[in-house]
Amino acid sequence: MVRSHNCGQRFECENTEGSFLCNPKQRCLTGFTQDSHGNCIDINECSSLSDPCSAGFHCINTVGSYTCQRKVIMCSQGYHSSPDGTRCIDVDECQTGNHGCGEGQICHNLPGSYRCDCQTGYLYDALRQVCSDVNECWSYPGRLCAQTCENSPGSYQCSCTAGFSLAFDGKNCEDLNECDSSPCGQECANIYGSYQCYCRQGFYLKEDGHTCEDIDECSQSIGNLCVFQCVNTPGSYQCACPPNGYTMSTTGHTCRDIDECTTGVHNCSTEQTCSNVQGGYRCLSFSCPPNYRKVSDTRCERSGCPANSVDCQTSPLRITYYQLSFQTNIVIPAQIFRIGPSPAYRGDNIAISITHGNGENYFSTRKLNSFTGAVYLQRQVRQPRDFLIDVEMKLLRQGAFTTFLARIYVFITSNTL
Repeated sequence: MVRSHNCGQRFECENTEGSFLCNPKQRCLTGFTQDSHGNCIDINECSSLSDPCSAGFHCINTVGSYTCQRKVIMCSQGYHSSPDGTRCIDVDECQTGNHGCGEGQICHNLPGSYRCDCQTGYLYDALRQVCSDVNECWSYPGRLCAQTCENSPGSYQCSCTAGFSLAFDGKNCEDLNECDSSPCGQECANIYGSYQCYCRQGFYLKEDGHTCEDIDECSQSIGNLCVFQCVNTPGSYQCACPPNGYTMSTTGHTCRDIDECTTGVHNCSTEQTCSNVQGGYRCLSFSCPPNYRKVSDTRCERSGCPANSVDCQTSPLRITYYQLSFQTNIVIPAQIFRIGPSPAYRGDNIAISITHGNGENYFSTRKLNSFTGAVYLQRQVRQPRDFLIDVEMKLLRQGAFTTFLARIYVFITSNTL
């Protein structure tokens, strides 16, 4: 050890290969370092350290240490510093609500500013500086809606008049089939934009235009629909006949007399003869008086007379039965029967009279010529009635009188058919 070094008193000499080092005898506190003379001097961390502070901060050296201070940058209006403080970024006024857009306006952000636009259906009023509703129905007449346009705030709505419904496109109108909801009492006919009610045959449409009322054909008919009786039915009518003695004809309007005698629908005995009349029948007995014999179903002839019997010789040579039927509305006077000899000869002369059954003087006789006489109904018979009259004819032929008797059943029936 030759002690050939120049280290000061505060340093210790450390031998190295071919040289030496001067090391301080005492160490400095953190944040300081010794200079060549062994003095503790402050370390500038801001320059000695790599990135001592995070982004957005700058380094300030202090004695024995350092501090990081946030950088302060000045941004223009509409911008603010970024979180790291390194740059200015745009302020979204629309998102923060820091804008002056009024009601009905839409805020659009711009770099460093914003813009207020009117919503669809509104137009900016520069004088009032507000967005005013656009009346599309006035601005575009006839182009928006097929029928009726109704303005609404910011928009419009199409509607249709009665009888139409709005189409799927919201603009056109389609005819509404009102008949689907059955508005009519009977039949419904859909027409463009409306509908029409009508009634089936036998009904008429009332003043309300919807209800159908039955037509009473029986009371409203000018003519006679039925011969006997008309019965009104819903939508139509039916003709009826008397309960007994008649049947309805194939036409459905007239009544046809039932011939009970032909059909066998009667209660006459085997000794009686069935005589059909309008609406019924009569059971008649044709019997011959004493001294007469029955030569047919309706005729009796005198058998013979003693020579001295004047009454027998003046009695009728022949008695014949007849049946006549008339209605109560027969026009009076009416010739109902004619009588005369058959055959008739030149020179014949007759006299006729009613000998029985004319107590009420309904009948009369008249001589038409020398060999023909007639019986008349001379009074109106108001109600159905049966008569049996004896009409006597005296024939003068070649100076001798011969008497004939016609026994006549006269049946007066109702005229309602």
